[in-house]
Amino acid sequence: MLTTNVMRILEKQGIRFSSKEYEYDESDLSGQHAAEALGLPPEKVFKTLVAAGDKTPHCVFVIPVAEELDLKKCAAVSGNKRVELIHVKELQPLTGYLRGGCSPIGMKKRFPTYIDETALMFDFISVSAGQRGVQVLLDPEDLIRMTGATARDLIKY
Repeated sequence: MLTTNVMRILEKQGIRFSSKEYEYDESDLSGQHAAEALGLPPEKVFKTLVAAGDKTPHCVFVIPVAEELDLKKCAAVSGNKRVELIHVKELQPLTGYLRGGCSPIGMKKRFPTYIDETALMFDFISVSAGQRGVQVLLDPEDLIRMTGATARDLIKY
C-alpha cells in the first residue's frame, strides 16, 4: 500500500483514517469514476476545487463528486463578489497537486477552505490522498478541524 504525504500528515496529527487505491484512467479523472472504482456512493466521495476571488486570492472548495460548485454561493461564503475556478495549469504550482489528485490536506500554502455541509451527514467521507488513484477515508469533522474549513452550502440545486 502506497503512503502519501497526506497520510503522513494525518498520522502526525493523530487523525484516524483508512485509505483505498483504485485504477485511475488518464482520460477520465472525474470523481464519479473514482467513486465507482472505490465502490462508494458518490455523495461520500468529495473533490477538491481551487478558485480565485476578487478579494481573496485563492479559496479551496470541497464538494461531493457528483455535484457542481455554485460560484455565487462560494463568492458569498468566502467574502468575494465573484470567484472563478483556477486554470488547471495553475493547480500544481499553487497547491503542489495534479488535477485528479488534489487534496485539501497538505497544500503548499494554507488557503481558506470550505466544505459542503452535506459532508456532516456522514460518519466518513473520502478525499484525495494527494495522488491520482489514492483516497483517504476520514471523519468529516476531523477534516474540518485540521484544514480550518467552514461547512457551508456550496453546490447547485
